[in-house]
Amino acid sequence: MRVVVTGASGTIGGALARALRDRGDTVIGISRSPAGQPAAAGVDWRSWDDLAAAVAGSDAVVHLAGAGVADKRWSAARKREMRESRVDTARRIVAAIQAADDKPAVFVSGSAVGIYGSRGDELLTEESAPGDDFLARLCVDWEAAAQGAGVRTGILRTGVVLAREGGALAKLLPPFKLGAGGPIGRGRQQMAWIHRDDIVGLILHAIDTPGLEGALNGVAPEPVTNAVFSKALGAALRRPALMPMPPLALRLLLGERAGVLTASQRVSADRALESGYTFRHPEIGGALRDLVG
Repeated sequence: MRVVVTGASGTIGGALARALRDRGDTVIGISRSPAGQPAAAGVDWRSWDDLAAAVAGSDAVVHLAGAGVADKRWSAARKREMRESRVDTARRIVAAIQAADDKPAVFVSGSAVGIYGSRGDELLTEESAPGDDFLARLCVDWEAAAQGAGVRTGILRTGVVLAREGGALAKLLPPFKLGAGGPIGRGRQQMAWIHRDDIVGLILHAIDTPGLEGALNGVAPEPVTNAVFSKALGAALRRPALMPMPPLALRLLLGERAGVLTASQRVSADRALESGYTFRHPEIGGALRDLVG
């Protein structure tokens, strides 16, 4: 199988590229700077200018590109970059698929559970209405831009991806290793998480499963509160996790992006399970022990 992947140098995209190669697939990575990508990675790097040629004749296209949500403060310029790197690129991919004579069979686009906004303990499914904050509106536009390719299209709404190499877990490890970690505030907010291996597994599942299309929550079947997550991370590291982070201090430190960490989202994985996907890491304790134990 020939698979085009945007964002193939990121935490999820890199892991996906390795998984595709391990099963014998050819991976074409789309990058703004293909010449700067590692040649030993086993990815055939192309520029965005070569997107149409890369898409034509491919079997699948996966869109994971996007400026990091938690990497920088959300200035107006950063928000514009976050939007352009997701929405505008999705439109370019859809246009390339539409124009191809030999179209791919499936297009899988990223999105995020941020589409739901902060909803307390409400159980959120793929049918739940979107929220109305910046991230929710961004995801709504991202998903809309990914429609209309004329091929089977899946939208993967990713939760907090746990990976040692990057993302939220990598940022949390230093204080937790020092015994200075703990919940945010009282830790009552619900956390929709997923192990890196399972988000990659779900992408492969979406590629390989005929008839599976539309929105799919990319979360583990066991949502947990932030307090439970903090306790499990401390246990995996054999460190105490009793130092709470005041939400106000987090807001002062991170600005508007602090909402990513304080939002409460109890997201259902039922559709993934009903479609036949089997999670490798369904519960938080085992997932964290696998990553950091």
